[in-house]
Amino acid sequence: MNAMSATPAVLCPMAGVTAQASSALSNPSTKAPAATVVALIAHARGVNSVAREAFAGKCHALEANDAVIIVHTCHRVEMYVALDGFGRSELPELPPGGLRLEDAEAARHLISVACGLQSAVLGEDQVLHQVRETYVLRHSERPLNPVLDRLFQVALTAGRRAHEWFGGAKRSLGDAALDQIEQRAGTLKNQPILIVGAGSMGRLTAQAAVRRGAQVIVTSRTAENAVGLARNVGGRAVAYAVDGTLPPVVGVVVALSGPWLAQEQDSQRLVDSGAPVVDLSSPPAVPDSLQTRLADRFISIDDLAWGAQVELPGGLRDRLEKLVATSGRDYCRWLLARDSTPAIQAMSEAAEGRRASEMEWLLRRLPNLSEPERALIDQMSHRLVGGILHAPKSALRLDETGDLGRAAWELFGL
Repeated sequence: MNAMSATPAVLCPMAGVTAQASSALSNPSTKAPAATVVALIAHARGVNSVAREAFAGKCHALEANDAVIIVHTCHRVEMYVALDGFGRSELPELPPGGLRLEDAEAARHLISVACGLQSAVLGEDQVLHQVRETYVLRHSERPLNPVLDRLFQVALTAGRRAHEWFGGAKRSLGDAALDQIEQRAGTLKNQPILIVGAGSMGRLTAQAAVRRGAQVIVTSRTAENAVGLARNVGGRAVAYAVDGTLPPVVGVVVALSGPWLAQEQDSQRLVDSGAPVVDLSSPPAVPDSLQTRLADRFISIDDLAWGAQVELPGGLRDRLEKLVATSGRDYCRWLLARDSTPAIQAMSEAAEGRRASEMEWLLRRLPNLSEPERALIDQMSHRLVGGILHAPKSALRLDETGDLGRAAWELFGL
């Protein structure tokens, strides 16, 4: 089973999920209501890097739309859509192995991602940063549909709280890459490690290597960046893509946004050395020809997707799952209240119209009433209508299926 599909029961019934979906299955004549939020998920656990990037291209090629936001990281491409605002455009087709999640399941997934429970390195906070950066950048480009805006606010709030509970130094994919090298080369203490790339992932990997006592060597397309990172971690920089400059190393970690232009002499030296190469890039930066020559010593970003399952201390996993569930329920209730607002407003307006009409009828028949008497009757009529509507309004605000909202429009003739 794909690990991402092993999601617990949804957080609360909403349009298109659980209770109503079950009803539709048991009664074929029942048509399940349309979903409100849809998430299209292509993750490394089910979709390889090449297919993920192709799917990402389709998502980003969509015409600018307030009802769409895309989370794109090395392990995942996730497109969240508010269907009411999406219009009649076609959603991109998911690649084989992708997932379509709706409503509460989509909400729970994003919140779980932000809390670090869907990461290859459990509890790492890189994905939380990436979700936050996606949200901020999206707002800088154009408005975001309120349904999605609220969902991302809830996920980021839960994510910040969750990461306060993780103690000690934060692990990253750089640590996972170094774990792979240690399994093949032994301890990294006083051993040379080459890091190709000086971006955020290269920096995290370099810092993780220093914590293990390794000798850090950095190369990058931009020599200045390589020198700066090497200086910060007490390592050294070497020239990029210049044949014969690759020093002897026990392992290589590649973190580039494009292909690694390793020269032939250096590539052959690397193959002959027996050193493993971990590629944290998506799509892979290591050329296919070098991957083939390295054989099982080449580890891709997809190979790291599953991660080692670790036990969290002190019931932390239960606390995190509870946080995800509670945050999801809060979002569901907000969404349901938002959906019920038109019915509540229409019901209140209809009742007020009828009250005013009856007051006008009464005052025409009792023209000699004093002003205090008129005010008292008016106050009584407001209290009577308010008392009658209190229970229906409360029920609509707590309606978790949408059935009561639809019934209100019909029963009250709204």
